[in-house]
Amino acid sequence: MDYEQFEAIAMPVMIFGLVAFMGFIVWDLAKQSKAGRYGTMVLFFALGLGVAAFVIKEVVIAVIG
Repeated sequence: MDYEQFEAIAMPVMIFGLVAFMGFIVWDLAKQSKAGRYGTMVLFFALGLGVAAFVIKEVVIAVIG
């Protein structure tokens, strides 16, 4: 396995791990601050927008390239 293959596998795995950890952080923040159902949804929506932007960027790069 050369460097390019390792990078092609490791990058999505690490991004998924980072997003999952950020989700845990947001959930813990919402729980500790007693944000309620609506506040928790708003926090996860903001996180989801960042994840969606990353996915859209990857799709656009794959379509163009």
